[in-house]
Amino acid sequence: MSSANVDFLKLDLLLSDEEKLARDSVRAFVEERINPIIGECFDAGRFPMELIPEMAALGLFGSNLPEKYGCAGVNNVTYGLITQELEAGDSGIRSFVSVQSSLCMYPIYAFGSEEHRQKYLPRMAAGEVIGCFGLTEPNSGSNPASMKTRAKRVKDGWLLNGSKAWITNGTIADIAVVWAKTDDNDTIRGFIVEKGTPGFRAPEVKHKLSLRASVTSELVFEDCLIPESNILPESKGLKSPLMCLTQARYGIAWGAIGAAMSSYQSALDYAKQRVQFTKPIAGYQLTQKKLVEMLTEITKAQLLALQLGRMKDAGTMEPVHVSMAKMNNVAMALECARTARGILGANGITADYPPMRHMCNLESVYTYEGTHEVHTLAIGKHITGLDAFDV
Repeated sequence: MSSANVDFLKLDLLLSDEEKLARDSVRAFVEERINPIIGECFDAGRFPMELIPEMAALGLFGSNLPEKYGCAGVNNVTYGLITQELEAGDSGIRSFVSVQSSLCMYPIYAFGSEEHRQKYLPRMAAGEVIGCFGLTEPNSGSNPASMKTRAKRVKDGWLLNGSKAWITNGTIADIAVVWAKTDDNDTIRGFIVEKGTPGFRAPEVKHKLSLRASVTSELVFEDCLIPESNILPESKGLKSPLMCLTQARYGIAWGAIGAAMSSYQSALDYAKQRVQFTKPIAGYQLTQKKLVEMLTEITKAQLLALQLGRMKDAGTMEPVHVSMAKMNNVAMALECARTARGILGANGITADYPPMRHMCNLESVYTYEGTHEVHTLAIGKHITGLDAFDV
């Protein structure tokens, strides 16, 4: 279903020609290449690997990183619009691009050496090297400072032991950016771990009911020797991975709007065609109320995301601003998907229509990259000056 008409306040007038061109290019890609297959992919639990070269050719990987590394060098509003259109297709597709871009390419760019940037970023932008991000652990989610993964300095580098959980792209990744506590005052550092390194394995998580068109994995390290050259030299403390998460959450705040737009548009189209009691159900008051409320919430989220993007481009955005956008927009999108499924009735539970697939995916998006509750408390701490976290 197209999401092209969901612009009630004519926000296109606030976008540059370059921003609209990039959005429309990705929108066409989603319509032509993702939407025809994504229901089958979700049903089969398969990520469409065959689309990686096409996404690379569109410049979707690390698109807001500098051109000197083979990236598109677009502004952050454009990057947001890209994630919006990708998630209008499926959260799993947007997650793949987000992890590749914000959680793997970004830390190499921000905390790596110039040698790291030259070695990895052009090949990652070309889709030749796939990355993943290892921070979350089985018992360390909302409190990443409690991680148990350790990196011990040895003669030839660092010996890595531990495990990471719920890692997007892990099984198919060529490299993993892994965060571990070192034996140097428990400082958290980032390491580039290459596929095939002895002691490193990445089994895939199966039997998921959400993000089924996405690869989710565990990362396991057992006396995994990482050469000194693979440590990210500028990574120092928990702030480094949190900076990566801010980049990813920014994309999620936009991406969720795409899922909401897709759900709304499919419900609107269906309601105008589905006739009951002599007229289309779109002609009944309760259905119109649902559609109006969905469109209103989507429009508010669009305004929030656009201002956030302008602030990010201006250098005035703070992590707490991202928390509000991620918290609000994902909750909004989840409610839109549920409402749209209701309008579609029994047809809404099939993979022929997107709302229930979006709904299942958004249940994960609601939790990952900072739970809804944690973002709420982060904003609460900011506005009151009082910390409600259990510390």
